[in-house]
Amino acid sequence: MPLLHESDLHGSLQDPVLGAISFLNEVMGRHPGAISFAPGAPRLPHLRDADLSHYTDVYLEHLRTERGLSEERARRLLHEYGPSRGLINDVVAAALSRDLGVPARPEALVITVGAQEAMVLTLRALCPSPGDLLAVATPGYVGILGAARLLDIGVVAVPDTDRGPDLGALRAACRTARAGGRRVRALYVAPDYANPSGTVMDRADRHALLSVAEEEDLLLLEDGAYAFTAPPGTDVPSLKALDRDTRVIHLGTFAKVCLPGARVGFVVADQPVTGPGGTRLLADDLAALKSMVTVNTSPLSQAVIAGMLLEHGGSLADLGRDRAQVYRENLAFLLDALDRHCATPELTGAVSWNRPRGGFFVRMRLPVPVDTALLERCAAGHGVLWTPMAPFWIGDAGDHELRLSCSYLDQPAIEEGVRRLAGFLHDIVPTPTHTRTRTS
Repeated sequence: MPLLHESDLHGSLQDPVLGAISFLNEVMGRHPGAISFAPGAPRLPHLRDADLSHYTDVYLEHLRTERGLSEERARRLLHEYGPSRGLINDVVAAALSRDLGVPARPEALVITVGAQEAMVLTLRALCPSPGDLLAVATPGYVGILGAARLLDIGVVAVPDTDRGPDLGALRAACRTARAGGRRVRALYVAPDYANPSGTVMDRADRHALLSVAEEEDLLLLEDGAYAFTAPPGTDVPSLKALDRDTRVIHLGTFAKVCLPGARVGFVVADQPVTGPGGTRLLADDLAALKSMVTVNTSPLSQAVIAGMLLEHGGSLADLGRDRAQVYRENLAFLLDALDRHCATPELTGAVSWNRPRGGFFVRMRLPVPVDTALLERCAAGHGVLWTPMAPFWIGDAGDHELRLSCSYLDQPAIEEGVRRLAGFLHDIVPTPTHTRTRTS
């Protein structure tokens, strides 16, 4: 029987980025009693009594009353493959326009299998040649780094400051690429409580980034997954809402505010594409690519998501309001627990963490290398799990950092988890210091 050697397979399979998520799942399986700050997954108790059939019926009623379909035709739509572009585009477009100020037309949307598929399709369309590069504000989401690696797209790092991507570094990256006969095609950025940095950009910095995108002729891939966790009264529009030159491709997911198991995301791609056949939308091309990847997103999953939206007046903001409050409370509780358990004389100055105002994550910096061996030691000896930050970086800049998620646990578990984490930190910190510092 012929055997395969790893050298015969795609090189991405040996990249640690592709194994980061599966490794964490394996560690959780080996230590079922450990408290895990690793998953960036939403809390599910609010879905315990969710009636998915009811949400499907709500969407079927929408098809009958708003689109004039017969009962038979409406139900058939949920039983068939469905269009690659999506089935619920009108409902999603209306919600984006109402809640985010994004004037999305249904035909400019593609409903995807999670935001991850949206990233893969978008990168495949935008980077046709080996000279095309993707810039990523780093530390950046593992999923975009893995997607680029899977597609053999070169990635350049742009430091993520406390105000968003370093615009000087972005300009320099574009100049360097041009000097080498290459081009930075797009920048991936999460301007609202980014995973994992927690960075949020203000309005002025968003306008400045849009100006640089125009000057350097690049597109912005905006990931808006955590914008809904913004504190009440926050009035900072999405990049797409500020976009006047179709520079922004907006990526989104319903996992955090609706139902993660539905695996429904979307991409707003209203960029005009010209060619011999005339002008079309980039969304048309993404739908064509999708037809060769997943054919279509499950109509049943789409119906559940649309029904959940319609049940809340078609508003993402109304649907996510209570859940966002839970996440903000969890984040505040996690930061308070870190202050109480980890601000000891032995750890002060040696261990530091940031203080985000939204999102799911806190970054912690340690005086020792943070790797999978350290994670195993923490899980086995102290019963607590977290995420090493190295996969979120290009290079080794994150080798001393870990990520804590506040989203998946309730507050008693957060309290006990931080108490265990503090015990672990006291074991590994080599020497006490006396000056407390925190990352910005």
